[in-house]
Amino acid sequence: MSERESMPYDVVIVGAGPAGLSAAIRLKQLANEAGAELAVCVLEKGSEVGAHILSGAVIDPRAMDELIPEWRDTDCPLAETAVTENIHWVLTTKGKFNLPHLWTPPFLHNKGTYTCSLGNLCRWLAGRAEELGVEIFPGFAAAEILFDDDGRVKGVATGDMGVARDGTHKGDYTPGLEIHAKYTFFAEGVRGHLTKEVIRTFDLAANSDPQVYGLGVKELWDIAPEKHHPGRVVHTQGFPLGDDANGGGWIYHQANGQVSIGFVTWLSYTNPYISPFQEMQKWKTHPAVAELLAGGKRVSYGARAINDGGLQSIPKLVFPGGALIGCSAGFLNVPRIKGTHGAQKSAMMAAEAAFAAIQQGREHDELTAYPEAFEASWLKKELSVVRNVVPLVKKFGDFLGSGLSGITMWLEHFGLKMPFTMKHHPDHESLWRKDLVKPPVYPKPDGVLTFDRLSSVFLSNTNHEEDQPVHLTLRDPNVPVEYDLPMYDEPAQRYCPAGVYEIVGQDSGDPKFVINAQNCVHCKTCDIKDPTQNINWVVPEGGGGPNYPNM
Repeated sequence: MSERESMPYDVVIVGAGPAGLSAAIRLKQLANEAGAELAVCVLEKGSEVGAHILSGAVIDPRAMDELIPEWRDTDCPLAETAVTENIHWVLTTKGKFNLPHLWTPPFLHNKGTYTCSLGNLCRWLAGRAEELGVEIFPGFAAAEILFDDDGRVKGVATGDMGVARDGTHKGDYTPGLEIHAKYTFFAEGVRGHLTKEVIRTFDLAANSDPQVYGLGVKELWDIAPEKHHPGRVVHTQGFPLGDDANGGGWIYHQANGQVSIGFVTWLSYTNPYISPFQEMQKWKTHPAVAELLAGGKRVSYGARAINDGGLQSIPKLVFPGGALIGCSAGFLNVPRIKGTHGAQKSAMMAAEAAFAAIQQGREHDELTAYPEAFEASWLKKELSVVRNVVPLVKKFGDFLGSGLSGITMWLEHFGLKMPFTMKHHPDHESLWRKDLVKPPVYPKPDGVLTFDRLSSVFLSNTNHEEDQPVHLTLRDPNVPVEYDLPMYDEPAQRYCPAGVYEIVGQDSGDPKFVINAQNCVHCKTCDIKDPTQNINWVVPEGGGGPNYPNM
């Protein structure tokens, strides 16, 4: 067996998203201000920074203002397009009406926000981090958590390269590298596979609700110049979802004549025949959306799960040797449809706690100053105001639930704190049996407005080395055919937005569950929605997966 080499750092950060990069920048800022040496490393499983980053995105710059106050005077892509107009459509089957601003609290109005590609913002943040001396390693996937003899986290190991599907070593085999650190930050984004392990190992979710999720399916379109209004932001609710699902759409007019469009289906849906990908395609057939896209061209596609749990689903943030930051912990504000500022703020608080600890000569202990800072932060207050919105909508439905949640947000906005916090239930427990529901009717792809999954995956530039171990693992290979198929008609065929899973041979009476792992866009939906939690997503070779441009 090849011996793994090791490298020591003060802090290692897993994931070069907005949280990971903001933590790295803040650590080096503090070190430079103090005249101290601090070694910081960021590992990124994508082929480059931004390759796996996908978001709408409308961004509140509050955390950016704290982290890099001069960002507006630089070439930062966030400064390209300020939000100038905020619209909320309630869609019926063929029509729509605008929800008046007066009905919604001011914090939902997007005043002072910006819209851009989050991937491009991360590329810019990576440049700032490297200028400060941060070492960033794209194409290196953290595959294993390292523990010391006392059970504390002492770093991570990157995955071996050049391993064949059968587990043997190919000619280009390279063993993984151990990265040792005084503190390890997990910034993997939603449902990170190492984050799952650290939450389980240290029982970090013991005093929080289960995390719940939505699946966002996104397309980038070039549209006719006369239809493009830079800074216009539209959110939709209603069509095409019925009573068995919740979610909504977005249309963001961004730079260069493009619109970011997408649809989020909450993964608490009950009908196993629902396909979030198809819901997004059907949403585009609404006259208000179809008219905007007429004459345009789809240029990119992607999908990613998002955290919907809010305040009550945030686990304990620290453990011996490290911390959870960003969407690894779940700081998304669902009614505002914004998570970047929360991810960045959490990262900055963790960085400040880690720097102070290292200056005191500490390592591998709990950074208690981080959760203490969160408790006193504007981020905690912001999430507290909206904590009951998602549970109310799930309990009472889209329209009544939205009305009730609107009332609670207004009351909380005026300082009248509700005396309750509603609970969440795991998304994988929500499906009904297939014989209790009717399959939705979805449009056939026309290749102009609506598309199939495989042509969509092609636009995501997804690529995996085919001769490697399958990273979509089954705890029991018999469950998909013997249980999920008769009970739910194997919903993995539909909830995956990339066509990874299929049942073949059903017509001949010999059904088999096929995993097309090379199609995987790393959205994590299978890991979340599988009704028996039989699918376990683990990291593939570094550099694999989507390569999102401008997403």
